[in-house]
Order: sequence, then structure tokens, then C-alpha cells
Amino acid sequence: MTAIRFGTSGWRAIVADEFTFANVRRAVGGIARYVRRNHPAGNAAILVGRDPRFLGEQFVAAAAAVLRAYGLNPIVVPEPAPTPAISLAVRSTGAAGAINFTASHNPPEYNGIKFSTPNGAPALPEVTHAIEAEIAAHENANAPAPPAVEASGIPAALDVRQPYLQRIAELVDLPVIRRAGLRVAFDPLWGAARGYPDALLREHGIAVQTVHDQRDVLFGGHAPEPDDHLLDALRRSMRAMQAHIGIATDGDADRFGIVDADGTFIQPNYIIALLFDYLVETRNWRNGVAKSVATTNLINALARHHGVELHETPVGFKYVGELIERDAVAIGGEESAGLSIRYHVPEKDGIVAGLLCCEMVARRGQSISAQLRTVFGKVGSFYPLRENFRLTPEVKHKFTAKMDEVSSGRPLPHFFGRAVCEVVRTDGLKLLFDDGSWVCYRLSGTEPVVRVYSEARTPEGLRQLSADAKRWIFE
Repeated sequence: MTAIRFGTSGWRAIVADEFTFANVRRAVGGIARYVRRNHPAGNAAILVGRDPRFLGEQFVAAAAAVLRAYGLNPIVVPEPAPTPAISLAVRSTGAAGAINFTASHNPPEYNGIKFSTPNGAPALPEVTHAIEAEIAAHENANAPAPPAVEASGIPAALDVRQPYLQRIAELVDLPVIRRAGLRVAFDPLWGAARGYPDALLREHGIAVQTVHDQRDVLFGGHAPEPDDHLLDALRRSMRAMQAHIGIATDGDADRFGIVDADGTFIQPNYIIALLFDYLVETRNWRNGVAKSVATTNLINALARHHGVELHETPVGFKYVGELIERDAVAIGGEESAGLSIRYHVPEKDGIVAGLLCCEMVARRGQSISAQLRTVFGKVGSFYPLRENFRLTPEVKHKFTAKMDEVSSGRPLPHFFGRAVCEVVRTDGLKLLFDDGSWVCYRLSGTEPVVRVYSEARTPEGLRQLSADAKRWIFE
């Protein structure tokens, strides 16, 4: 029987391969037993939601049946909903958690389960490990399987849309966007954000055009990922309406993609840094900033510039979410296009990211690229890059051993002529060099791939660092 493992963003698998109704019942049963163990009085409420993927409605129904069989109270979100909207609903309803059927930005053949804890945050490793242990212990004891048919009764339903949009209207200065006459193009990539930011903008008299505004369980035949190469339809819409900005979200709307007025895709590293700078300037939020270890050091430089405390976390937004929950940071983000802000949910929110970018452009009266040049003028330039390299078993074995040696303290004074001034082991292996550049290696836990994050202070320096980072893997 296939083991169910929750990674940095839940359990994901290919539908009809490992993501089957039988395995969904196993996973939900483990969650139900975990919740019952921590809420012994019973009848705890669990929200059950989904993105628009294939069979989402049926998986929700199956999960609700399992929860009811364990004496819990499932509350179903009947329409596809953004992950951050479900997160907000967990907090506002006092539910014991949420089960969200989504594979986020993964290709259409995938589905998955994200489990959120009562604060609306992604479950931390100690929680997901406990759920995995519940699944294994139940099966090792040959206990009865959860029911394969729906229990009697209709679960309660909850509209998460209006409360969420109301909260976003409190966080984003929509009147500033309207007064600036901003024109916005939006691409939900057929995902859960359909009818969310665009509807809010229209409600406030802001010109917006939406593309891919219908359900397509195949997401146009590719992953619903708001990345540069998948946003040509958004660019066409921008040209047609002469938009000042294009915003996009992924399948469950927890990730963002931003296109500048001239059609340039602005990488997430820069968006997080710019929004941090903007929130300090306009809200005077100086309580802190968080970034994963693989995210640009432009944020480090801005933190020093503004006199704001920096928190560098392992990869995985749950670690940033903890800091949001404690009000330790004004904004926290990851280079993989996830961020949230103060007074909001401890979960990635691609909608709030896009709308804050609209506000930033409207208030400053400059394109995003122009604003980035201004920031470079304040703290210097930074050029980040992420690359993936597939490894043969032999190369992976040798490279893992080399990483382990350095991580355990073997001196590495130089890296192809660069002096190594610090070795960071927060997550993977990060090497910082005396010229302000750095490289970070993280081995995938699910495939023979090493993810390499590099950053240099010039484009030429980045090209050389990228080549050297690859050499170090395969030499």
C-alpha cells in the first residue's frame, strides 16, 4: 500500500494513480483521527474546500463522509475557492482545521490535499508527521477502513467569497487605485481566483479585463502556474486595453505573477522586495520582514536600509506563516511567488499580492520596473536565478556526500575563486561569498533533482556564478 506523505504544501499525487478515492479516504481518516485526538469532545468542525480540478466535487463529498463517520462536523465550501479564502474562513468560523483539495500550480493530472490548522496556517511538520503516523498506525492495526459511501445527512455549506473580499478591501487601498485611473488585466489561469480580484476591482469602479475566465480542468493543457512563459494571453489583453499592470494567480490562488506595463514579467523575488519597501514607506510597518533562505538578498539590503529586523526561514511558507501569525513581520515571502502581509492570514495569498502591486503602481505613479531601478539606486543591484538539474544515481550519491561534508563543517575556503565568508545550513546548503553573491543547493525529496538558487550583483556575475554552481554539482 502506498505511503501517504505530506510535503511542504501537503500531499499531492496523480489522479487515478496514487490519488484515488481509496487513498483520499485513508488520508482524510488520518486527519480525522488526529483532529479527534486533539479535540476529544467531538463534533469539531472541519472546512472542506477545493480548487476547480477534475473530480474535485466528488473528493469533497468523500472527505465529508469520512469526517462524519468519525463524529466530526464537515462544512463544505460548495464552489472552488482560493486557498487564502479558506484560510480566512477557518479563522473566522473557529473550525478545527480545513481540508483543501488542490494541487496548486501542479499540472492538471495532479490533485492534492492541503491541511490547515485552526489558525488558518499550513500544517507544520509536527502536525503532518502526526497525521502520517495516524494513517500508518491505523493500517498496521488492521483497523476498519473509513466508509466508502456517503453517510446520511447533508453537510453544512459555507460561502467564503464575500467575507474574504471584504477583508481584502480593508487591506488594499482600492480608492487610490480608482483615483489613479489604473487599468488592470487579470489572468486566473482557469483557477480558483475567478470572480475574486476582478470582481472587487469592478465593484470599486476600476477598469479590469479578465482572460481564462471559465472552468477548464485541464488548465489549457499545462500547469496553472503564473510564470512568464504562460502569460501571453494576459499580455495580449494588456495591449488591447493599454493596461498599466497585469496580475495572475495559480490554480488555488496562493501564488502570484506580475506583468509590467510594457509586458515584462517581474520575477517574484523583486515583487516581494518592492512590496516590503512600499509597506514600510506607506504603512510605516517596521516590525520585521521574513524571507526563505532561497529568496533574494535584496530584501536583506532593504531591511538594513530601513532598520527592520530580518527573519530568514527554511523553504516552506508555513515557517513564514508562523511569523505573520505572531505579528513579527510586516510581510513575508518566498521566491516561488508566495507572500502574505501583516493583519492577514498566515498563508500565501496571490490575490492580495497582485492587488497590492496595483496599489503600489497607482500611488507611486511609476511602472514596476522604474520602481525597481529606484530601489537598486538605494541599496545596490541584485540578480537572482533558480535552476533545476536532474542527477543520475551516481552523481546524486557523490553530490549528497559533498554537501554533507560541507554541512558538517569541512572547510570550504573558496568556490571557484570566490572567498566563502559564510556557510548557512538553514535549509540545504547556502554559500555566501565575499563579493555579495551566493548560491544555495536544495535536493528534492521526491525526484532526483537538485534546485540551485544563485544571486550576484551584476548580470555578468550571475552568468559566471550559474556556470560555476553547475560545475560544483558535476565535477
